[in-house]
Amino acid sequence: MGNQLANCKTLKQALRTFVLDADGDLATGLEAYSAEQLRRWSEQKLQGVSCSELAIDMFATEGQVNGQSVLDAFVATQPELSASDRALVKSWQDTFNGLFRVLQVTSEAYELINWLTEKRYWVRSNGLQSEDQLSRLAPDEIIVARLSPVTDGNWMFSGPLLLLGKLGKPKLAVAVGNFRNWFPDHLYGDAPDLLEEAWISVERYHNDFVQFFGAERVTLSGYELNKKLKAYQEVATQRELEKVGLDGSQSLQDLVDQAGVSKEEISEAAASFGEDGREVSRLLENSKTTKMKMPSINLPDEFQRAEAVTVFVHPRWGQTFLKDYQQLTQLLEATDEDATAKRDRLLQKYLKEEAVNVYVWRCFAEANPEALETALRRVLNRPDFSLPNDLDQVLAQSGKFLEPKLPEIASVPVHLHNLFQEALQEVDQGSSKKKSKGKAKRKKGFASL
Repeated sequence: MGNQLANCKTLKQALRTFVLDADGDLATGLEAYSAEQLRRWSEQKLQGVSCSELAIDMFATEGQVNGQSVLDAFVATQPELSASDRALVKSWQDTFNGLFRVLQVTSEAYELINWLTEKRYWVRSNGLQSEDQLSRLAPDEIIVARLSPVTDGNWMFSGPLLLLGKLGKPKLAVAVGNFRNWFPDHLYGDAPDLLEEAWISVERYHNDFVQFFGAERVTLSGYELNKKLKAYQEVATQRELEKVGLDGSQSLQDLVDQAGVSKEEISEAAASFGEDGREVSRLLENSKTTKMKMPSINLPDEFQRAEAVTVFVHPRWGQTFLKDYQQLTQLLEATDEDATAKRDRLLQKYLKEEAVNVYVWRCFAEANPEALETALRRVLNRPDFSLPNDLDQVLAQSGKFLEPKLPEIASVPVHLHNLFQEALQEVDQGSSKKKSKGKAKRKKGFASL
């Protein structure tokens, strides 16, 4: 293993030198890739790591120039490489970013678990990580790192590390959300099966929504939309329960009775999994509060109070809520100066807002092509702007992804769902304790007057 790792370090350093010393299209590709990554990471507040070094490392393993991967371009310039070395370098296309917890540290390697997928790895340094960072790796440390394969079952760090410390569940949940924003293409980078399931869930949501609402785009008052979403949720929940043979109108006690087991047996089984048997018993006795359904869906207040909310759904782009889409369509058709100024401000807002994705913009273009093109010529100060030819370029320059990234409505693995729920509970408990302490202090203060 020692010789193989030393060979990996030599090859990785040669790859890095190849990328940094390149000229022509490869150099241009690195510059463009790095600029885009640095811009996004700046917006998403990625700190505590050398972003430029991270961008270089990512470009080396996943960059494409003129239809050829950087890895293939590197191999083509190294005719002296053995067949095994060529295969090793090309295997680095499987390099991925992950959010890891350190399980144990030995004299030679680190055992990590990817928090996003629960997969475990034995990892070694490739010589490019600082000794100071490596010395700080200890059990329960949370890190953001890139892993590259070395041999079957063995991996090495690739690029710089980001050490986040030993995090409680609330901060760990935040770290998961940050990772999603920093590296949307690597959310399940080592688990294509989970990624596929997540995408299937987005498509299923889209199909269910269209079946219930009758269209991919719906405009209702915020109040009415909130009511309809709750009704939609009930239907979707019932459908999922029927798939596994359960009746959603029944309480937990009803289901237990049908199963032919006692409350005591259920409580004992729950306790064996770390659950409070008394709490299970309480739920069994309260048939009114134990209906089998998902948590309620509630629109944010700003949407509930809106006169009109438009919902866009798509099997890949997910779901988008806009409370001023109707206003925009009306402004696009108006010609007076006041309407023009309002329209320009709204279009500038939509160019900046991350929620208004490329799919929504393409819906705008399809609905009002001539009016939108004229308006954007004015907003962008580009008299020659062409909607068919230039829209995607403008959207990319505004920081929008031209290809869909996994939407937030996608399902998540059970362990992540549980993490988020437990994190929320801890935050709620912490808030309650602070309020209680605050009240106690005030009472003591009044008593001393």
